[in-house]
Amino acid sequence: MVGGAFTYHVKFLATVANLMLNRSKALVLDFGGVVTRTLFETHHLSEQALGLPAGSLTWRGPFDPDSDPLWKSMQADQISERDYWNKRTLQVAKMIGEDWSTMSDFVKAARGADPEPVMRPEALESIEIVRRAGGKLAILSNELDLFYGAEFRRKLPFMKHFDAIIDATYTNILKPDPRAYASCCEALELAASDCVFVDDQMRNIRGGEAFGMQCVHFDVLRPKKSYAEALQKLGLAKD
Repeated sequence: MVGGAFTYHVKFLATVANLMLNRSKALVLDFGGVVTRTLFETHHLSEQALGLPAGSLTWRGPFDPDSDPLWKSMQADQISERDYWNKRTLQVAKMIGEDWSTMSDFVKAARGADPEPVMRPEALESIEIVRRAGGKLAILSNELDLFYGAEFRRKLPFMKHFDAIIDATYTNILKPDPRAYASCCEALELAASDCVFVDDQMRNIRGGEAFGMQCVHFDVLRPKKSYAEALQKLGLAKD
């Protein structure tokens, strides 16, 4: 567990002790927003880390779309997710007088020193449930190391339990390209229908569905509900 601060709800683990997946099913997770809390949710932590006055970061993405026209443009596919975060990176860099060139510079400065406060406890719990039930685990991300840096995930002990990490930082194949989903299934040695894919971007969910995966559109406003749905699709519903 990260820093020992997160506790899993072990009473739920007992309910799945005899529901072994026998490595025949997999939970496939996007990373940013799904495994970690979004930057929108941790503005206060970013402001503290960057030395900004409280309330300096006002863009709220899915938590207040009407106040974030840039986010709405991304959701309308007028710009890419990378474009959105590149623009926010340049904006914040200007605020603190830094010359950042990548989103990774922003993330490292805002949260790289201590990943613990930004992890979703629901993600850690679900990962542990699947692991104990014998299922496979994978990350399918468009920008894991691009945004967070390789050093960040090396600070996350639970990552050692993942059977596959498919990161477009290195493959240059972005979801919803079907080749991204194919690479993940090949690495897991599973059929698409045996994989439950969780992502917070609808375009990626549509891509996963078209490829034949079982999919859960992750709702950052209701993370517990989204993870419960994913576990249910794996046959590991919590009581």
